[in-house]
Amino acid sequence: MELAYIPSPSSGVLYLGPVPLRGYAFCIIIGVFVAVWLGNKRWVARGGRAGTVADIAVWAVPFGLIGGRLYHVITDYQLYFSEGRDWVDSFKIWEGGLGIWGAIALGALGAWIGCRRRGIPLPAYADAIAPGIALAQAIGRWGNWFNQELYGRPTDLPWALEITSSADGREPGTYHPTFLYESLWCVGVALLVIWADRRFELGHGRAFALYVAGYCAGRFWIEYMRVDEAHHILGLRLNNWTAVLVFLLAVLYMVLSARKRPGREDVVEPGASGGEDGSEAEAEAGSDGAEAAEKDEESAPSLKKDSSDSGGSEGSESKDKDEDKDGAGSAKKG
Repeated sequence: MELAYIPSPSSGVLYLGPVPLRGYAFCIIIGVFVAVWLGNKRWVARGGRAGTVADIAVWAVPFGLIGGRLYHVITDYQLYFSEGRDWVDSFKIWEGGLGIWGAIALGALGAWIGCRRRGIPLPAYADAIAPGIALAQAIGRWGNWFNQELYGRPTDLPWALEITSSADGREPGTYHPTFLYESLWCVGVALLVIWADRRFELGHGRAFALYVAGYCAGRFWIEYMRVDEAHHILGLRLNNWTAVLVFLLAVLYMVLSARKRPGREDVVEPGASGGEDGSEAEAEAGSDGAEAAEKDEESAPSLKKDSSDSGGSEGSESKDKDEDKDGAGSAKKG
């Protein structure tokens, strides 16, 4: 008998007063808020404008949820379209089932659309939100704890997860809490990206690529521990192969990007310093200064001309006086 273990919740539903809220959905929502909060701080520190991260998240989050659900349904289609299953369940996202690979891919498309509308570079935005996404994943994984899903092999370790009911018909017992392993790993990835970004001033999407590579490295060994149903290729789960492929692509991007575009780009966003009012005031001040400079330039030639004319008239007057004197002297002699 185990001396200690992590108990599973008796219910996967939380109640906010009379309003029921699925624990899985609650973790996703909290994760999104944390990602936007941290992403906003990093974006402003890079020279961006407060509120931009949230505005773009309005595009990225829905796209990410759709992409994550599509990846899950496509790769685990037997859960929804095989005999005895109800295909309507494929739309019940609150019951769990989001593939991070699809969420990142389609979420990036939504972020690209938002960045295009704001006129800012997507790589710079991705670098700013990278550690926030890792923390959002760390929080979101606790949704699997509420649903008693995605656990590992049986174990009697003190931190084993107690499973009392299972959707796949597995017997109650204690198993490796793979959700906890991935949650802690994501926190570590977030801290790694923050440290490396400060130490090496990562830019042009390399901080985001580091997050992707770091996550894939952890996902590989955690995925290997899971015992839930999945497709296998050459003895490895499909997500293991996906993690390897995406890891290699992320590392390749970091290497090529560092050679082609070293350093960090400057974030230029309208209204970033002092808001729109501050920018308008700066623009007006610059306009007034330009007008004053133009007036000075116009007045300078006229002053020069006046002094030249004055000098010329004085010279002609002295010349006339000399001629008069010579004429008077000649008259005397005559």
